[in-house]
This record gives sequence, structure tokens and C-alpha cells, in this order.
Amino acid sequence: MATLKRIDPGSAFRVGGILYALMGLLMGIIFALVSMLGGAMVPASEAWVFRTFFGAGAVFFLPIFYGIIGGICAAISAAVYNLVAGWVGGLEVDIS
Repeated sequence: MATLKRIDPGSAFRVGGILYALMGLLMGIIFALVSMLGGAMVPASEAWVFRTFFGAGAVFFLPIFYGIIGGICAAISAAVYNLVAGWVGGLEVDIS
């Protein structure tokens, strides 16, 4: 049994940021596909709203937004874990 006593918040930020950016990319692709369907159902004069904000914009902005928020939350979680682990001794993990 090994005890996990500390998690580096910077490392947690990087891992959380990349993980959530990948999830944001997946969500952006889903938003883009749904917006293409929605853009096909509205008059052509209003379709630009779907294409701009939910189409290509979602594929670009959601990974950035999810990555930043995910990284910040992971770093805060690591800092809180470090505080609590100092009180109770950390997690016991079995690594083989």
C-alpha cells in the first residue's frame, strides 16, 4: 500500500485542462452538428445565427472554455485535497 500525500496543483491544472478541453471539443462537435440541423430548419436570413454561435464557433470556443474551467477546478481540488490530506494522512492506494 502506498499513500498519496500530495497532488501538485499545477500538474492537476494541466491534466484537468487537457481532459476538459477534449470533452469541450466533443461537445463543440455535437453543438455544430445540431446547429447544422437547426440552421436548415429556419429561414436563410436567420441561419447565420446558428452557424456563427453554435456551428464553427462552438468547435473553437467550447474546448477553450471547458479547458480553462476544468483546469481551474482541478487545481482548486488538488489544493483542497492537499489541505485535507495533511489532516487525515492522505489516500491509501495499491499500485502494482
